[in-house]
Amino acid sequence: MLNMKYPEVRRDESIVEDHFGIEIKDPYRWLEDPDSEETKKFVKEQNEISFNYINDYEHREKLMDKLLEKYNYERFGCMFKRGKGENEYYYYFHNTGLQSQSVLYRQKTLDSEPVVFFDPNILSDDGTIALSSISFSDSGKYFAYSLSKSGSDWVKIYITQIEDGKLIEVDKPLEWVKFSGITWTKDEKGIFYQRYPKPNINEDKSAGTETDQNSNAMMYYHKLGTEQEKDILFYSEPENPQNMFGVEITDDGKYLLLIIEASCDPKNKVYVMKINGEINDKPVFNKLIDEFESEYSLIHNVGPVFYFKTSKDAPQYKIVKININDSEKKFTDVIPQNKHVIDYVLFCNNDSFVINYMNDAQHFLKVFDISGKYKFDIKLEQGSIISSIRGKETDNELFYSVTSFINPGTVYRCDLRSNSCKELKRNVVKNYNPDDFVVKQKFYPSKDGTNIPMFIVHKKGLELNSNNPALLYGYGGFNISILPYFSPVWMTWITHFNGIYVVANIRGGGEYGETWYESGKLDKKQNVFDDFQWAAKYLINLKYTCPEKLCINGGSNGGLLVGACINQAPELFGCAVADVGVMDMLRFHKFTIGHAWVSDYGDPDKEHDFKTVLKYSPLHNVRENTQYPAVLLTTSDHDDRVVPLHSLKLISQLQYVAGKSSEKPLLIRIDTKAGHGGGKPVKKRIEEATDKISFINKNIQAEWCD
Repeated sequence: MLNMKYPEVRRDESIVEDHFGIEIKDPYRWLEDPDSEETKKFVKEQNEISFNYINDYEHREKLMDKLLEKYNYERFGCMFKRGKGENEYYYYFHNTGLQSQSVLYRQKTLDSEPVVFFDPNILSDDGTIALSSISFSDSGKYFAYSLSKSGSDWVKIYITQIEDGKLIEVDKPLEWVKFSGITWTKDEKGIFYQRYPKPNINEDKSAGTETDQNSNAMMYYHKLGTEQEKDILFYSEPENPQNMFGVEITDDGKYLLLIIEASCDPKNKVYVMKINGEINDKPVFNKLIDEFESEYSLIHNVGPVFYFKTSKDAPQYKIVKININDSEKKFTDVIPQNKHVIDYVLFCNNDSFVINYMNDAQHFLKVFDISGKYKFDIKLEQGSIISSIRGKETDNELFYSVTSFINPGTVYRCDLRSNSCKELKRNVVKNYNPDDFVVKQKFYPSKDGTNIPMFIVHKKGLELNSNNPALLYGYGGFNISILPYFSPVWMTWITHFNGIYVVANIRGGGEYGETWYESGKLDKKQNVFDDFQWAAKYLINLKYTCPEKLCINGGSNGGLLVGACINQAPELFGCAVADVGVMDMLRFHKFTIGHAWVSDYGDPDKEHDFKTVLKYSPLHNVRENTQYPAVLLTTSDHDDRVVPLHSLKLISQLQYVAGKSSEKPLLIRIDTKAGHGGGKPVKKRIEEATDKISFINKNIQAEWCD
């Protein structure tokens, strides 16, 4: 029996609400206030028992040393070109290995010596100020960028002029910006950005810990040389306070596109206006797409003829064109959909669509001319995926970066005139040989017979004896594809613990287009959990591992996946790590940007959707008298996307209900000065990975091997 005393956590049994005739208790609602002294005490006490348990792992120090070693390699990002004439440079991100944040470099030619252009590491002692986005003006004279602090989604936008490689601040930072691009006008007089009303927080409190709902987004135009208070409110929809906005300007500078989104569902409206003179607060739009029926992404325009990637009547996506002056608003297919998913499209070389297709969660590149005629393939290393692809409309060169589970990353340049590709940079990990490992793609039947792909990574020569430690990772939502990627964390675990790392490409993602996504959302969400549980059964049946040696992991929507599966099938797993998960499915829409997720989960204020999410909500389905796997929840104090209260409430319920009988630990790790994951400094990533693997190994008895 586990010898662990959990902290005493107050239960307020008086909070009972009626939802469509069903009484719902919420005894830990007080944990929704992150600033109360009681919540702070809760966090402190939970962290104390968690870190005492984790720090007791016998190989913890050796493990951290190995993670430091594996992380300590040069990492080159994909190259891209910006600017014109004397201001034209090549740029790329680079990390020497253990730098908190990657540094932006530039060079005049591909053979020139690169120099530091922007180094985020000088902005904070602990690396918790991160570069969130960047945007160069068309000529390359100006550089705008946004910074995030402590992992929060709130950012500030800084606008600078580039003089002899130095950045001269033009205006004061723009504040209360969230989920925003930075779009320059071609005349370089200003930028468009999205902001929200200032949240109700005290001056002594940093933004990002509040839980207020993010609504009433506004698209602003900031003219260089003016105060933010004088920015022009270009567009808003007070009547639709949950809508969000983006602006794109065509490469010829003649048209502005307003992109309107209502949620995380990849469906959007497109309004177009001709740019004539100064920007004002009374734009006149051609409402090209005025329904949330499909996804439309601008690729290119030739005067009034616009080319889009769309899902309209094409769940695998296709490329269409339209003359926006056509009163009938008739779209014509340029490149029809086929059996492969169009993942991404670039227009380059003045006449070429470069299409990144996806088949069975792997990429391949094809090039077509502007009429849709096939030109050639760009060859990729087998098993690789494109992690980044960059090119300008007028350039004949394309840059792309490929990676895989065993390839740390390689950057290429392709001359689109001759289809000749050259390696520019290769990431090399010390004391690592990719030939020592095996990557397999398998297909397994889910509960309803649907074939689901999974990737399995392990050392060569592994014996399938049902006794191997295994980590099963999944996501399953929001049309997001989980593709092969190199992880120094899991390669370390595979190397030193003979582990098996598995990624299941379950429904709800975008691996097979919109149909795959649609079959894992709303009242079909249970398919996602079934796919994941049947992945575990497949691994067990084929003797890769056994329940006692199997750990499951996922983050955000994947945290919900883990939370639901430990309630539904606890006997399948020996351990579960749920990162920054959505755990209270009855109240998720009430905090920060949670309202945007109703596209995947439904609206709990509607009876049908309420009854659907109640069946799988992790917080509301914890079982009594049940042996749970070892559970570690992780969250962070500045996670203002999936706010910490989800994990705080669930761990309280788990400890109270399941902790009485469970023989495995039920713990939570709450980080500080960190958010949902983006911008997290390398040191924090290594510390978190050390703690998670220590917890996993203690509970599935993974043995150390040199």
